[in-house]
Amino acid sequence: MKDGIISTDQIVLITTAIIVGTLARVLTIKEDYRQYPSYPNGYLIHVITGFVAAALGAVAIPALMTKNFVAVTFLTLAIQQFRDVRKTERDSLKDLENTEAAYRGDAYIDGIAKTFEARNYFALIVSFSTGLTIQLINSNLPWINAVGGVIVGFFVFYVLKRFSKGKTVGDIADIKEGKVEIRGSELFVDDIYVSNQLGTENARKLFQNEGIAIVIYPREEHFMITLDNYGQRQAMLFEATRSIGVKRYHFTRKDYEAGRVVITLVPIVGDINKLIETVKETPLLESAKKSHTVMKTNLTGRE
Repeated sequence: MKDGIISTDQIVLITTAIIVGTLARVLTIKEDYRQYPSYPNGYLIHVITGFVAAALGAVAIPALMTKNFVAVTFLTLAIQQFRDVRKTERDSLKDLENTEAAYRGDAYIDGIAKTFEARNYFALIVSFSTGLTIQLINSNLPWINAVGGVIVGFFVFYVLKRFSKGKTVGDIADIKEGKVEIRGSELFVDDIYVSNQLGTENARKLFQNEGIAIVIYPREEHFMITLDNYGQRQAMLFEATRSIGVKRYHFTRKDYEAGRVVITLVPIVGDINKLIETVKETPLLESAKKSHTVMKTNLTGRE
């Protein structure tokens, strides 16, 4: 950059880095749009914040090359801005809790807000990597620089996505259809007591005729700890009610002896397979996950 004029090479660098960084953000929208209530307006929020993050990553390299270190300090302001975005998203989801059939719960909301923030860092890092690659190649042919930057940018995106990919309930548990039984005013699923709130004849008939249930079986004993977490069970119940709707009643109950978890409801759409698949795809919350290997190692080291 001379006398305030941006060179062609720098234009190619900045433009390519912004496009690749923004695309990295766009490609993650499909993965987590179901966690956000503002679809399709949520797309606009994702794309705009991703574009801003990509732009910051793109201009960092030209700023460093021209020794404009003051401009680089804007990265710290961007990080603070992304944290504010996380806080805004958390507050927004909490305000919507009373409009849902089942609460997401504070743990699920916190995980969603962190994901919302982390995706912006995807765009920033991918954009920065793309720009750095273009600068390092520094070929006389701009298209070679651009192609090299795009390849590296998408490779970095792939690595970041694989690194940040979390597990789901289906990774630690088996889910099967449960048998709904009404005994007096009490509700049982596979002989697991669930509730005594079916005190009227209409309620009992409704659940007997239209109620469906699933039972979640942890694959290993230590997975019982994760499934026992109230926030995790609330997240599964929320996704279940969001997927097939709720006509009336929805319950979740833990069998403390075998570690099984029951989810049962009277749905709008009585599709048991959709219910099972939805709960399988429910993310494992960071606040609920425990590393069995690390805990075992720590305990052994104390002996």
